[in-house]
Amino acid sequence: MKTLANIASRFRNEEDGAAMIEYSILIGIIAVAAIGAVLAIGGWVGARFTGLCTALENTTVGACNATTGVGS
Repeated sequence: MKTLANIASRFRNEEDGAAMIEYSILIGIIAVAAIGAVLAIGGWVGARFTGLCTALENTTVGACNATTGVGS
């Protein structure tokens, strides 16, 4: 019985597993934030290029297809 209590006490005091879980959660949060930032920046850049293409289409300088992004 003393051995079982000793094992339970050591298991309760062990911190390596808890640190690994904390780091795993932190890596997950960082990954989600990075993916969100890339998606947000990608949408913003896409909108800027669409606006630029539309502005180019409204001038006599050149032409641009806003759906494909191909200009001439």
